[in-house]
Amino acid sequence: MTCDVVAGRRTYEPLMDSIFITSGTAAAIPIWFATAATYPEVRERLDVPARAFADAAGFEPKPGHCLVLPGATGVGAVLFGLEGADDARDPFLPGRLPEQLPDAVYRFANDPHDAKLAALAFALGTYRFTRYRKAEPRNVRLDLLQSVDREELDRIVEAVTLARDLINTPANDMGPADLEEAARALAARHAAEIGAVVGDELLTGNFPLIHAVGRAAERAPRLIDLQWGEAGSPRVTLIGKGVCFDSGGLDIKPDSSMLNMKKDMGGAATALALAHMVMARNLKVRLRVLIPAVENSISAAAFRPRDIYQSRKGSVEIGNTDAEGRLILADALALADEDEPALVADFATLTGAARVALGPDVPPFFTDDEELAAELAHHAAAGNDPLWRLPLWRGYDSMLESKVADINNVGSGGQAGAITAALFMRRFVTAKSWVHFDVFAWTPTAKPGRPEGGECQAARAVYALLAARYG
Repeated sequence: MTCDVVAGRRTYEPLMDSIFITSGTAAAIPIWFATAATYPEVRERLDVPARAFADAAGFEPKPGHCLVLPGATGVGAVLFGLEGADDARDPFLPGRLPEQLPDAVYRFANDPHDAKLAALAFALGTYRFTRYRKAEPRNVRLDLLQSVDREELDRIVEAVTLARDLINTPANDMGPADLEEAARALAARHAAEIGAVVGDELLTGNFPLIHAVGRAAERAPRLIDLQWGEAGSPRVTLIGKGVCFDSGGLDIKPDSSMLNMKKDMGGAATALALAHMVMARNLKVRLRVLIPAVENSISAAAFRPRDIYQSRKGSVEIGNTDAEGRLILADALALADEDEPALVADFATLTGAARVALGPDVPPFFTDDEELAAELAHHAAAGNDPLWRLPLWRGYDSMLESKVADINNVGSGGQAGAITAALFMRRFVTAKSWVHFDVFAWTPTAKPGRPEGGECQAARAVYALLAARYG
């Protein structure tokens, strides 16, 4: 392993210009939130010309409805509808505002349902991926309420932006080496140690599954290893699936399934985003981030169905080459387990079965740690970062049996695919506090605060948990 070490922790500096200001002045344009129940009171608080304009426009405070009210020198105020007490609420609904407002500085004139989440959604709603196509610059900014922690929001927005940018970048510019470069850039910002095991070094380093999956590609596979924090602090290890493009290998995907496989490194992007939040907050942990980065390609060197490999923990029969993510994660999990960390969390765009079960917006998670599961559920709900627990049902272990190896990489019978994938990885880690997230890492249809494209899922919930434990 090659390793670069930067000594000492650095003071946090923003990665990007913030859309937030904290002037505390009344100069910012007020945004008035209203429900059907509260609109009469809000209407009375408008000045007479604004009230007359709202009436003439026929404004109704339906969820997501927005009306820009004129003022003496331009925009005077904004009305925005929210859900009522009996409606299903989306705390990110204010994320629609940046698309509808002209460039200016705004402020929340009254409380939305959750001021922090509304401000976060407002910021995330300004995101655009502009690497390959120019877009007119926008300058919509938000003057934060004094009760909202600007630095905390900046950290989170930067992390989500990092993940989205990495996922949205196509595979021709986001191969294993490019993913390593992104990890090295993040390490340099936070004075972290970083190294990588590349190509045939994976065999001598005893990472045979990472090598097998990635060896067919022209771009060499690798295991990226970032470490940060005081040696005596509790060990927290994050693992991200870094399949930079997944053709399916010899069990090739159909074109419809291959179209968005640039996002198959979404787990790695999520782990890096979470790492940024942890390091920027300076949490009291010994952080390790492991990213097996490969391209699952087809060539004479491609691994094959029915191949058998001696992994870091036992022999594995290949039942399907399109179940490659769990293979590379197995090597990383086995390595992580050797440190006996207090918590291991892996993030992976792993199974279509998870999407069939829960759709694109709700990633399932798997753990045997009841306390950890309860904390995750709490923080996911509080932070509008939805998660849902699925069982590590031991009764399905038999689906992974092989007649010629210790385990098969796919379950038999074609059912419970998300669970059998998690059970496969469970074989490679002994830590009780292990949690696996089967993320989609993509928003197929734009939603408030979540533009279409790459998405950072589960990281904010895990960050809130770590901040509560180690802040």
